[in-house]
Amino acid sequence: MTHHSAHYETVIEGGKHWSLNIRAGTLLRLTDLEGGANVGMLFYNPLNTLERYNAPDTLKCQHTFKLTRGHCLYSDMGRIFCSIVEDTHGWHDTVCGNVTRSVVAERWGAKSYQEYRNGWTQNGHDAFLVEAGKYGLGRRDLAANVNWFSKVAAADDGGLHFDASFARAGAHVGIRFEMDTLVLLHTCPHPLDTAVSYPRKSVKFSLSEAEPVAADDFCKNFRPENGRGFANTELYRFCGCALPESKS
Repeated sequence: MTHHSAHYETVIEGGKHWSLNIRAGTLLRLTDLEGGANVGMLFYNPLNTLERYNAPDTLKCQHTFKLTRGHCLYSDMGRIFCSIVEDTHGWHDTVCGNVTRSVVAERWGAKSYQEYRNGWTQNGHDAFLVEAGKYGLGRRDLAANVNWFSKVAAADDGGLHFDASFARAGAHVGIRFEMDTLVLLHTCPHPLDTAVSYPRKSVKFSLSEAEPVAADDFCKNFRPENGRGFANTELYRFCGCALPESKS
């Protein structure tokens, strides 16, 4: 795969949150700089925020429990927000949701911003609410999110277990956006992470131009359902349902 130089990149420290609109045709690359990072992420259609990421449909139609290269991330309208075109980590969770304020307080102690400033212990649920509020969204708009760089597997007893040993410094995932998307994200701990200290793992965030989707595209052809998902998305874009061009 040809890599274009990044148009924008930054490093996001652990325990932070952010949001932005990402245009179709953009490649977002996330890199776990130290090993052990978690990036919670949600997706919405910026022109109709009632359309948002649907984790159950994403897993069901691709016959998978984890997310990795080849998988597409679906909206609840059967369209594809983005596709995983690169992945050196190999396993990303989308069933465990967010860590909450009470869990953080119990596991790592409640440390407020007023007292600890940047050393406070933020939680993923509240982090999403802060970012969602910037777009008129609230608690009822939060859906099951992706947790990039976190492996959670089911044991024989049916319980879900967080595998901290799977983390690798330098692991990255490349996410190609197939439609204009509002992205909410945070770098708060995974809800099943039992690290002794509150994890503050930094993530490199890089945006560049993605290669066009070819007829033999790996993600598009990974499952028959993905081909139909791409067709639905292309129809939506063809109808002019895109963000207006910015004016200088």
